[in-house]
Amino acid sequence: MKVVYSYYVLDIVHKGHLLMMKNAKAIAGDDGKLIVGILTDEAVMEKKGKPTLSFEERIELASAIKYVDVAVAQETYSPLPNVKRIKPDILMESTSHDEEAIEKAREYMDSINGKVVVLPYFPSQSSKEIKNSIKERS
Repeated sequence: MKVVYSYYVLDIVHKGHLLMMKNAKAIAGDDGKLIVGILTDEAVMEKKGKPTLSFEERIELASAIKYVDVAVAQETYSPLPNVKRIKPDILMESTSHDEEAIEKAREYMDSINGKVVVLPYFPSQSSKEIKNSIKERS
C-alpha cells in the first residue's frame, strides 16, 4: 500500500486543490492512502495572513473530499514534521512552494527511500486571486 502526503491551507476550496488531490490519490493507487495535512491558523500565519475559515471548518472540508482518506493538522508551514512522523512513500509538492524547502523535503524523502512529486501550480486557481476578485466586485 502506497501512502501519499499532500498539504493545503484550504481557505477557499477550488479546482486547483481538487486537481492536486485527485492526482495525489491516483498516485497512491486504488489500495493506497492519501493523507492530507491542513495547516493550522498559526502555521498559515508563518507566511500569510490569517485564514478566513477556521481550522475546524477547513479540516472538515478536507475530510469531506472524496479523494482524501485522512485529514490531519499540520502545525508548521513546512510539511517536514508531519512527513517525519507519517513517513509517506510520496510527498506531493507544488511549483508555488519555495524551491529550497522542496529540496529539504527531497533530501529527507530520499533518506527514507521515498520521493517528492512536484505538480504545476495553476495561477488561475489561486485562493488569493479569488479573494481579490470578490473584493473588486464589492
